[in-house]
Amino acid sequence: MNAWYLICFLSALAVFIAFTNQYILKMQTTIAITTGSVVISLLLILAVKMLGDETALFITQVVAGIDFNQLLLKGMLGFLLFAGALEIDLAALKRQRWEITILVLFSTLVSTFIVGYLSFYLFALLNFPVPFIYCLLFGALISPTDPIAVLAIIKQMSAPQGISIQVEGESLFNDGVGLVIFTTIFAVAFYGTEANFQEIAELFLVDAIGGIVFGLVIAVVGHFVIINCKDINTRLLVTLTIPSAGFALANIWEISGALAMVTSGILLGNITRAKASKRRGPDGTRYVKDFWHATDSFLNALLFLIIGMLIVTMPLSWELIGLGLVMVPVVLLARFISVGTPYRVFKRYRQYDKHSVKILTWGGLRGGLALAMAAAIPANQIKIEGLDLHDIMVIITYVVVIFSIIVQGLTISPLIQKSIKAAEEKAKQR
Repeated sequence: MNAWYLICFLSALAVFIAFTNQYILKMQTTIAITTGSVVISLLLILAVKMLGDETALFITQVVAGIDFNQLLLKGMLGFLLFAGALEIDLAALKRQRWEITILVLFSTLVSTFIVGYLSFYLFALLNFPVPFIYCLLFGALISPTDPIAVLAIIKQMSAPQGISIQVEGESLFNDGVGLVIFTTIFAVAFYGTEANFQEIAELFLVDAIGGIVFGLVIAVVGHFVIINCKDINTRLLVTLTIPSAGFALANIWEISGALAMVTSGILLGNITRAKASKRRGPDGTRYVKDFWHATDSFLNALLFLIIGMLIVTMPLSWELIGLGLVMVPVVLLARFISVGTPYRVFKRYRQYDKHSVKILTWGGLRGGLALAMAAAIPANQIKIEGLDLHDIMVIITYVVVIFSIIVQGLTISPLIQKSIKAAEEKAKQR
């Protein structure tokens, strides 16, 4: 069995978990799939260690052969971001544009340095000295909220539009900024590159701005083809070309394919869909919308099942799991400070839901994007206390991600319910 067959079987398993969850656990689908995959992974580990089961051992070897970094960053990410961006309300996004811009730029950068400094001192306090540059690298990969995880959970909970668009908009855009920060620190850590302002500015302009401009070009071309296309199936194929060939071309040109997909998805979902519906009727656009909604759900299910299965490939130890648990409050504190600080300024100019900072902090989930960046750290190059830096970063990141999706995902609902009630009460008072 090769990696492709394993992905096919995992896809079937994800659908099965999603189906049974609605009758048994009745949890949010993403959380149920991640929880189920972690349980299955632990059973596989137990089978390998206690029974030496050949089938379980074979599956763990196949999972280890999956290049998670390539699978997500160079493949699935384009489809997931494009599908998520298609559902964003552009008018609501415009109303929150300044808040989202500051959260994307300021909060991601501030969180990176807070996590970097706090983890550096905590590691030293625990007699596990990790050089500061690698702590900063961890801060860069764990600070961006994952758009895939956030969108999957926020959408199903019907959060008020004001807070929902902030969470969704920030999560869709801050991965591009986070990747630029991570790439810069990565170059300093492993290639000895000097992090001067000119190089950082050039990297940002080429990567981030280039991705947005490319996304605009794709959207213009896609818009022209879709509204002039008479065949429904061809219109659907055009939308498939964007996150496949378009995303691949952005990666080849070394610009942000993620930002390109978000930009093109938002424009096509708002402008093109409305014009195509007027010209060709609502049925054609509804067909495309339903397809991407189903594709988004399916790929999310597969992704989070793979995330859960990754545990079977890791050299787990109680020491590293403990370090990961220590990092959970550090990441949450950094998130709270980096989000809460700009909100103190925001509130001087506009009224917000009183639960906004809490929801943005607790709902700032981490997912496959953080794991993909951690997996990109070279293996067998840096040793710390006899352990490979790659394994340290991946396991700590994995613990934070699993806590984020399962614990934070399960407990965010009461906060959102409070926000919904507050919005209803405010509407009654008008």
